[in-house]
Amino acid sequence: MDKYTLIVTEKPEAARRIAEALDIKGKPKKIEENGVPYYVAERNKKIVVVPALGHLYTVTHERGGRNYYPVFNFTWAPRYMAERGAEQIRLWIKTISKLAENAAEFIDACDYDIEGSVIGYCILKYACGGKENTAKRMKFSTLTKKELENAYEKPLSSLDFALIEAGKTRHEVDWLYGVNLTRALTLAAKRWSGKYATLSTGRVQGPTLKFLVEREKSIRCFVPTPYWTIKAYVEIQGQTFEVEYEKEIIERKIDAENIVNDCKGKTGKISKINVRTIKQLPPIPFDIGSLQTEAYSLFGYTPRRTLNIAERLYLSALISYPRTSSQKLPPAINYEGILKGLSKKSDYQKLAAELLSKEKLVPREGKKEDPAHPAIYPTGNMPDRELSEPERRIWDLVVRRFMAVFGEPAIKQSMRASIEVNGHTFYLRGRVTLEEGWTKFYAPYIRSEEVALPPIKEGEEVRILDVNSEDKFTRPPPRYNPSSLLKKMEEVGIGTKATRADIIQTLYDRKYIVDERMVVTDLGFDIIDVLDNYCPTVLSVKLTKELENKMEKIQVDGEKRENVLFEAVTILKPILEEFKNKEAEIGEALSEAIRKARIQERIIGQCPNCGTGQLMILYSRRTKKRFIGCTNYFKGICKTSFPLPQRGTLKPTGNQCKECGWPTIQVRIKGKRPWNLCFNPDCPLKERRKSKA
Repeated sequence: MDKYTLIVTEKPEAARRIAEALDIKGKPKKIEENGVPYYVAERNKKIVVVPALGHLYTVTHERGGRNYYPVFNFTWAPRYMAERGAEQIRLWIKTISKLAENAAEFIDACDYDIEGSVIGYCILKYACGGKENTAKRMKFSTLTKKELENAYEKPLSSLDFALIEAGKTRHEVDWLYGVNLTRALTLAAKRWSGKYATLSTGRVQGPTLKFLVEREKSIRCFVPTPYWTIKAYVEIQGQTFEVEYEKEIIERKIDAENIVNDCKGKTGKISKINVRTIKQLPPIPFDIGSLQTEAYSLFGYTPRRTLNIAERLYLSALISYPRTSSQKLPPAINYEGILKGLSKKSDYQKLAAELLSKEKLVPREGKKEDPAHPAIYPTGNMPDRELSEPERRIWDLVVRRFMAVFGEPAIKQSMRASIEVNGHTFYLRGRVTLEEGWTKFYAPYIRSEEVALPPIKEGEEVRILDVNSEDKFTRPPPRYNPSSLLKKMEEVGIGTKATRADIIQTLYDRKYIVDERMVVTDLGFDIIDVLDNYCPTVLSVKLTKELENKMEKIQVDGEKRENVLFEAVTILKPILEEFKNKEAEIGEALSEAIRKARIQERIIGQCPNCGTGQLMILYSRRTKKRFIGCTNYFKGICKTSFPLPQRGTLKPTGNQCKECGWPTIQVRIKGKRPWNLCFNPDCPLKERRKSKA
């Protein structure tokens, strides 16, 4: 093959899109070598586009095994040398290295952010034989043909080394924290009990788990206080309306009863009417955090799931790069062109036409900026494949939000009428939209009820239909969910837009938390107790945030990588020395926590026969088979037991069978869809299935 330009991308789909955009006929030749796809495009010269698989290189210890700490000597190495199950990376690197041998020019076309910059840099430095200093950089926010052609024709003359330094430092600092603290926890437990269990914490993971533990403690320590509310209904011009009592909370029962007695069966009079006109400004464009929050609120998608969906839409050239913290939409993205593209879809045709008829398109923007990418916006392209339901929802959300930011303010009118009833005041509230403005563009995702009141005037009498008091109790603070926790991390400035969702998922994977409304497990509590007692510094939000700020300064040459690494090691050394001194004590506490957690995982629910024991998954010493048995069996009280499938993994669902009320378990067998099992042999559902068969 003649000499060519080698373009390196982050993912295979991005390589295909770039090759198609740059090939003069739009049909590059696809070649596969060692299972690695790459593309040959013809333009004014030959171009080879080869993808990575995300990070091909990672930070690892320089030498030695895994059974010791502290460890401060690290190096960058191919992932297959550092991680189990990453063997395919070897072939990937081999193929890229071979293609690099015959290349005359190198271009980094990985995503333009910290992670993408580090990925491209490592490939050019290690796989391509030191081409990081001569390579050029393509910068783009969408995978549309026009933008990719422009990024290729006008590349940056060099890589962004400040961004790369910041990215390398983040990986190295996180590795130093993660590997040392994870090894310290894991080895302490293993040396005490002789059993292995992965326990982890890290620079951001520890403080994040502490938020959850503190909230859980508040909930568990909360003492409910009784209070009373007044509920009333009135009739106005033949219509029934609910009205609010002047005090939201009545602290004494006798006072609530007196209010009800004073008002029941009485006639009220409208004493005052307040009418306000409210101008509701359009929303601001999505950054990744606000998209994740909105998708969770509307569809129940976790932040990680939303990010994964958004990345697929980006790779399909339907939206711009999603890992952005920007709330700005620069005119350079071509508002008109995007709206014209969107008008090809019938759902958006009228809305896009309305915006295009405006004299000038000016978006409402937020304060946050991201030097790498604008806010998330649709490209105007139509899908070239069938979208899944989640993809369709997120794309529609991004499209409608984009259109809404160009809309006019919505004008709403609110009315509050004060109704006097025997010395007490009630409020009747109404709310109507006078001008839809931006809300017509975002309509499916707006949740606000309108209450249209009939024409009323001061002095008008109203009939009290019903008044009653409701006894209630104060509630504890709500548990975090994936969306509110991500928001908290963002507010206090720990983690990054790219890592927060993964950190939350790690807390689930380690079984420190369970359920959508995050409940901290005993293991999660015990991990924080150990860290609080022996190395509270690693749970410090202040310290974590300071390191974050210093790493961000590296991006603008305001801080040196060496200084940040030195500070990280300086913090860790005394922590790990203290840990070593008390390793036996820590190991005992952790081993007990793991033992309790493993028992808890096997508990199915209450025994339906004896009522006092717990059903749990047990293993027969004689046959080695698993079964469900009652914990009272060991006390000689209950002999309840049930057989179980011997294949697959079992997990208590925490739910009851809808037919018989017995606890259920989930069965997962590789290659099959998971299913829920009711093990009650007399369950009516089983009888019905037998009769149908």
